[in-house]
Amino acid sequence: MKEELIEYVKSIEIEKVGIADIGPYKELEDILIRRKQEGQLTGLEGSSIELRVDPTLTMENAKSIIVCLFPYITKENKRSNLSNYTYSKDYHLIVKEKLEKIGEFLNKKIDDFEYQVHVDTGHLVDRYLGYRAGLGFFGINAHLINDDYGTYFFIGYIINNYPFKHDKPLDKTCFQCMKCKYECPGNIILGNFDINPLRCRSFITQKKRDIDDIDKEIIKKDNILFGCDICQLVCPHNDGIKETNIKEFKKDLIHRLDYDQIKDMSNKGFKRKYGDRAFAWRGRKVIKRNYEIIEGIEIDD
Repeated sequence: MKEELIEYVKSIEIEKVGIADIGPYKELEDILIRRKQEGQLTGLEGSSIELRVDPTLTMENAKSIIVCLFPYITKENKRSNLSNYTYSKDYHLIVKEKLEKIGEFLNKKIDDFEYQVHVDTGHLVDRYLGYRAGLGFFGINAHLINDDYGTYFFIGYIINNYPFKHDKPLDKTCFQCMKCKYECPGNIILGNFDINPLRCRSFITQKKRDIDDIDKEIIKKDNILFGCDICQLVCPHNDGIKETNIKEFKKDLIHRLDYDQIKDMSNKGFKRKYGDRAFAWRGRKVIKRNYEIIEGIEIDD
C-alpha cells in the first residue's frame, strides 16, 4: 500500500512523502519542557505539551502519520518586502486540498480507513514530524532541511489508522557554518539546533499586541513587512535547490505591498483584497504598523 501511496502523491505534484511513527516523542517533549521553563513560548503554539508529543491524543486509533513536503520557491522569486512564502495564495488552502485528495484516494483503497488532515492546524510539531518521516534534517536555525528543496517548503500531514511502515530519521545535520546565527536580526539562534523564538523577526512582525523598543529595532533591520527570510537566505543548504513543481505556487504571485495601497484601506477592504494570502491573517493594522516602523513613518492609527 505504501508504494501505491507514493505513486499517487507524485501524480498530484508531491515529490516528498514519508511516514512518521505515532510516538510519543520523548526527545521533543524534553525540548518543549525546557522552552516552557525558560519562558520561550510565543503563544502561537499549543499550550499542552502532551498534545504536541502524542499523536494518539489527537486521534485515538492512529497507527501512522503521512507527512508531505510542499516546496514553494520559483524562478520568479524576488527579494521584495514580503516573505517569499507569502507570494502565492495562502498555502493552507493549497496544501489542505492536496492532502484531502490523498485521504480520499486511500479511503477508496483501504477498508474502514480513518484520517485527519492538518496544515498548521493541529497540535503536533510539523517540522519534527518531517524529521521523524525521514524527509529532512535539522539546521542550527531549527529549520528542517531537505537535500532537494533546502528549507523552502511547507509541511502537511495526515494522521490515520493504517499501519504504514515507518521511515527512519536521517542521521545527519547541517554544515553548522553558523551563518544564520551571525546574521539573525533578533540574535535568537542559540547554536545548539534550538532558538529563542520571542525575538524572532518573523514572529515579531506577526504580533498583534504591543511591541517594545527592542522589537522595533529588530523589525528595522530588514525591509520585509511580514515574516523574515534572512536565516534561509544565508544558508548554504539553499544554494542550487530545485524549483517547486507545484503549479499553485507559481501563479497569481504578489511580491510587494506599497504603503499607499494599504494606509487608507479599511480592514474589510484589506481582507476582501488579500484575504486569500498568508500575510493577511493578522490583518491590515499589523502590516501597516510594520511598514511605518521600517520606513520611519509617523504612526497615525
